[in-house]
Amino acid sequence: MTGRRYSSAVRAEQARATRQRVIAAAQALFLRRGYTGATVEAIAVRAGCSVQTVYNTVGGKAAVLKAVYDTMMAGDIEPVAILDRPAAHAMRAASDPRTALALYAGMAHDMVRRILPLLPILLSEGAAGDRDVRAFIDTTEAERATGTRAVAEGLQERFGLRVGVEEAADVLWTLTAPEVVLRLVHRRGWTLERYERWLAEAMADAVLPR
Repeated sequence: MTGRRYSSAVRAEQARATRQRVIAAAQALFLRRGYTGATVEAIAVRAGCSVQTVYNTVGGKAAVLKAVYDTMMAGDIEPVAILDRPAAHAMRAASDPRTALALYAGMAHDMVRRILPLLPILLSEGAAGDRDVRAFIDTTEAERATGTRAVAEGLQERFGLRVGVEEAADVLWTLTAPEVVLRLVHRRGWTLERYERWLAEAMADAVLPR
């Protein structure tokens, strides 16, 4: 490796490590203080960097929130979409539709397990009218809708559906909604394993041919 390439690789790794520290610091502060109570200055102090470094490596506070959410959902900071990850490939390779939806429910279980501590904070602050959080929720809900439509299209193409693709996508979007898991797990005391089993059956019963 030439000196220039080595230097570039070192800088890239340093930037990645800094970004990871900023996201970890922000996650801890969001969970402790909420989005409104956490400042970019506090995030920088906790991450051991300057405020400008936070802006340079991740962005403003709204961008930091999105980065924290994406990282918690995925379990790492790699820039790989959920539907491009191994669990999603396994779902698409399933030999029957109920197995595919069971694997999809398993993906939901894993993501919910990681993101569950943050969900009540985001939903309560969004409901209270925080514009950044409302915009964030709108973005993530649109992303979820894109994801559930892709799942519905894949099911229709491989196995067929008993409803149209658009309706199936909306049903999957509704059943996997954050509000649903919070009601079942936080309010009704369900385990995530019970939630996963219910979700797999509910999705299959709602959209697959009888």
